[in-house]
Amino acid sequence: MTGTRHFLGAIGWIIVVYAMAGLAAVGSIDAPQVYAEFNLASWAPPATVFGPVWTLLYTLMAFSAWLVWRDHGFTSAKNWFLLFFLQLVTNVFWSWFFFAWLSGFYALVNILTLVVLLAATILLTWRLNRLASVLLVPYFCWVAFAAALNFSVWQMNPDILG
Repeated sequence: MTGTRHFLGAIGWIIVVYAMAGLAAVGSIDAPQVYAEFNLASWAPPATVFGPVWTLLYTLMAFSAWLVWRDHGFTSAKNWFLLFFLQLVTNVFWSWFFFAWLSGFYALVNILTLVVLLAATILLTWRLNRLASVLLVPYFCWVAFAAALNFSVWQMNPDILG
């Protein structure tokens, strides 16, 4: 692959991953106002933390996908790309379940599914590109934390989250 193709591939992955982030953002357009209404555990981060953290995580996801694509292409890593897109779509739906549809239960089921999909993605990625796998670990850690937060917020706010 040429340097130009590598560069364009990296830009392409940033566009794909950030387009999915945009779909999640539409589902969480009212997140700051909704989050402000919740009773929160003492360990819950302020709303201002989420934007910068997700920006970093989406960037790491895009770079991870680019590394796998660069090394293996779509054909030889077909199963990886299917799993990667499945976890990405699952990620998008969490924002909708939690903030748009105010369903704590379905958001929890969704995010626990995402934890499993991410673990599988990281394990499969390890065989393809170890750096790409390591780049997904902060994402996994944040989603595991978010799952605990999801459960806590749901339990503390049954009047809002059903």
